Amino acid sequence: MKQPVIIPTKAPTESEPDSPNGKSAGPGAGPGAAAAAGASKGRNRPLAVAETIKDWIIAQSLEPGDRLPQEHQLIERLEVSKGTAREALKVMETQGLIRTRTGPGGGAFITEVSADHASALLANHFFFKDVSIAHIYELRIALEPQLVQELAPRVTNDQIAELRGVMSAYTKPPTSIEEERLQRVAELEFHAVLSRYSRNPVLGFFCGFLVRLLKDLAVCKRIYDEPNPELRERGVSYQEQLIEAFETRDAESARAIMEVHMRAAQRMMLQREAEIAKGFLDTDS
Repeated sequence: MKQPVIIPTKAPTESEPDSPNGKSAGPGAGPGAAAAAGASKGRNRPLAVAETIKDWIIAQSLEPGDRLPQEHQLIERLEVSKGTAREALKVMETQGLIRTRTGPGGGAFITEVSADHASALLANHFFFKDVSIAHIYELRIALEPQLVQELAPRVTNDQIAELRGVMSAYTKPPTSIEEERLQRVAELEFHAVLSRYSRNPVLGFFCGFLVRLLKDLAVCKRIYDEPNPELRERGVSYQEQLIEAFETRDAESARAIMEVHMRAAQRMMLQREAEIAKGFLDTDS
């Protein structure tokens, strides 16, 4: 079990460094509450204290699994009330950055925010936004060709095998509407898997997030609920071509295939969106 990181109870002065290696020994290093109080100017106090603790975590190079100092140490070091300290930790727990555990050996432990959790939080931002298929594909066309171009030279055989495994769910024509819908979701999972292979965490996250948005979009759910063999067949064809480019580690071909794939998917999805909208208008009239 990892040991807790202890903050010295005495606030350091300018002539007295926090630790022998010169690193900050705890949140609010310097005058006791300078960091927390300064950051809280014009802001909610618990949020400001939480930001101070996060800055300290980064400065100390702490990792998931490390335990934060005990509550009384945070209160003393940051010169805040018990209520403010607890609210600050609650803020961090809500953000997914820590988890608390009671009992012997308990406390607040640093956790890593998963991509799924981060995507869910970000998706909430767009909940009341007028996000469209066109918005999503505008970014997919820009990002996914770059993703596969960077991936192609270093993709592993195990990763190629995983992609083929994903494709096995939809290479054969569906036998029911429900199977058709499940195949559409599996086709998107192919792209989600690609995003997880990226060495660029920002690029990979946003490629995966766009796939999530597409899955959650109401009009896309309507499209996926209706038979569309052309959409499936074209998708399978482009993905087969992409895997062939991966097998030869051909980065330029991979990029070109993905760009054509994204543009073709955009056209077909927008066409289906227009047909659905026309159906609503015809029904209303």
